[in-house]
Amino acid sequence: MGIVNIKDLKKTFGDLTAVDGISITVEPGEIHGILGPNGAGKSTTIGCITGLLPYDSGSVTYENAQPIGKWKRNIGYIPQDLAIYPDLSAEENVRFFCSLYGFKGSELKKKTEEALDFVGLLEVKRKKASEFSGGMKRRLNMACGIVHSPKLIIMDEPTVGIDPQSRNRILENVKALNKKGATILYTTHYMPEVEEICNKITVIDHGKVIASGTKEDILDKMGKDREMDVTFTAGSDGLAGFEEAIQSIESVHRCNISTEDNISTCKIFYSEDQTLMENVIRVAADNHLTISNIGSLEPSLEEIFLTLTGKELRDGK
Repeated sequence: MGIVNIKDLKKTFGDLTAVDGISITVEPGEIHGILGPNGAGKSTTIGCITGLLPYDSGSVTYENAQPIGKWKRNIGYIPQDLAIYPDLSAEENVRFFCSLYGFKGSELKKKTEEALDFVGLLEVKRKKASEFSGGMKRRLNMACGIVHSPKLIIMDEPTVGIDPQSRNRILENVKALNKKGATILYTTHYMPEVEEICNKITVIDHGKVIASGTKEDILDKMGKDREMDVTFTAGSDGLAGFEEAIQSIESVHRCNISTEDNISTCKIFYSEDQTLMENVIRVAADNHLTISNIGSLEPSLEEIFLTLTGKELRDGK
């Protein structure tokens, strides 16, 4: 049983099916990324999970099968649209949201200052939110969502429309929160963010789950080839024997050898195989070939998404 359990979730708006039978389990301690283009159903799914949107069918439960009504104080929600009061100072904003969870007096002050310090806004705590840059407002938005030390932090596109420096600061904060013990559910349409911070990925499009698991799990389910490039700088008489021996390895799907300016390169396409490099070195030695370079590549998340959906990840609205 995960910290969040979403089963067969469905949500429609008139004739539009925004969420179409989504099932996701978020395990404690994960940074679980929901990746998909704008319009894929990410924010609607988050709205249903947090109880902000009613859903048509399916279920959402938390630890020990608890409904959201009994578990919601354990959730920190950082929405895509800023949920801060522009005429209040940073300190007043964070203090207000913290007070909603019953904190008072010295404990309220301590938690407020800790949250502001965590996002790097303690020194400007008395400035009005309206005076902040876009990146600072995003960090204040985060402080308001995490001030009560929730077990689960749900972040819906928290880096939309901000500069690279502020984005990097937020991503570092996400990793720090996770290191402190928080489980993170993170939606985005930015590939690099998922690759940098998430240890579990759910890819959705048109309201449906296309794939879920670690990047390696998804690669294995897809049967997507990995690539190993082997370069030889001396000797060519053994290339035919090398190619034949490599082709006979069960995990190898194909290999191509090309030669230019007395340098031969063999591209080996294969499925997961922990012993392949060792076998390649042995086969090269058996055929009296000298390896000058050997490297292994995996498909990028962009390539995985293209394979799964047949299109590039849309970045616009």
